[in-house]
Amino acid sequence: MPIATPEVYNEMLDRAKAGKFAYPAINVTSSQTLHAALRGFAEAESDGIVQISTGGAEFLGGQHNKDMVTGAVALAEFAHIVAEKYDVTVALHTDHCPKDKLDGYVRPLLAVSEERVKAGRNPLFQSHMWDGSAETLADNLSIAEELLERARAAKIILEVEITPTGGEEDGVSHEINDSLYTTVDDAVRTVEALGLGEKGRYLLAASFGNVHGVYKPGNVVLRPELLKELNEGIASKYGQPAGSKPFNFVFHGGSGSTAEEIATALENGVVKMNIDTDTQYAFTRPVVDHVFRNYDGVLKVDGEVGNKKTYDPRTWGKLAEAGMAARVVEACGHLRSAGQKIK
Repeated sequence: MPIATPEVYNEMLDRAKAGKFAYPAINVTSSQTLHAALRGFAEAESDGIVQISTGGAEFLGGQHNKDMVTGAVALAEFAHIVAEKYDVTVALHTDHCPKDKLDGYVRPLLAVSEERVKAGRNPLFQSHMWDGSAETLADNLSIAEELLERARAAKIILEVEITPTGGEEDGVSHEINDSLYTTVDDAVRTVEALGLGEKGRYLLAASFGNVHGVYKPGNVVLRPELLKELNEGIASKYGQPAGSKPFNFVFHGGSGSTAEEIATALENGVVKMNIDTDTQYAFTRPVVDHVFRNYDGVLKVDGEVGNKKTYDPRTWGKLAEAGMAARVVEACGHLRSAGQKIK
C-alpha cells in the first residue's frame, strides 16, 4: 500500500486512539534506514510513521551544501516510490523544528505540499512538527496558529510541543527539572489558541518528564498518568463526556521507558511514540560486530589487500538494516500496533 493519504492518516490516528495503541515514529537519515523502518513495520504487520528531523534532513541533503529541504523532499519522494512494495501504510512526518529553522525547513515544505494540493495531488508529507518549547507559551502558540492554518489548507496535520522535553535533540536542549511537566493550564491555553479540531487537526507533544537521548530506567521520573489529568481537565472545561480524550498525544524521549510507563501512556491517549536513539544503536551495532569479526578483511592490514566481500557496503549494510528492522518490530509490540495494519 502506498504512503497514507490525508484521509487514511486521519483514520490511522483515530484507530490508534480507539484501540489504545500507538504508531512507532521512526527517525530515518538515509534510504537504507528508511528501508529498515519499512521492513520492520511490514514484519510486524503494523502501519507506522517515518520521520525526518532537521539534522536528518541536513544529512540527507549531502555534506556539500547540507540543504534540509532538498534532503527531506528527496527522501520523501523516494519513500513514495519504495513504500509501494511494502504491505503496510506509512505516514511521512518531519520531526523537531525550532523557531530559527522554520524558514529553512517547515515553511518551505508546507509550500511544496500547498502546490501539490492546488494541483489536485496529495501533500508530500502527512504531518510536520513545530517545536516551540524553547519559546514562551504565548509565542509558541502564536506561531502554532499560523502553521496550523497553513497545514490545514494543505491537508497536513501539525504536531506541536508546548512544554520542554529534557535533554538535547538536534541543537534544542532543556534541563531535566520540574518544567518537564505540562499543566492543565498549559493545555487550556493550547485549546484556546488551536481549538479542538475545528481549526485543523494537531498532535500534542505534552511533557510528563520525558528526556531525549539515552538513560536507564529509573533515572528519569516519567508521569504518564499526567496525560489523563490533561484530558480530564479539557473535557470538563469544554463539556465533553467523562472519559473523553480530546488530545492526540505524542510520546517523546521514550528510550529506557518501562513497559508499565508505555502502557499507561497508551491508555491515556498517546497515538505516536518517537523512536530514534534505540534504532540508531540497533543499526550501528551489527556494523561494529562485523568490523570486529573481520578486522583484517575490512582493513588492509600490514600491506595486505583486505577482503572486498567484507568491506563492500552491501555486506555490512544488510546486517545494519536487519538489526534496525528487528528493533522496529520490537517497538510495534511494545506499542500494541503489531497486527493492527489497515487491511
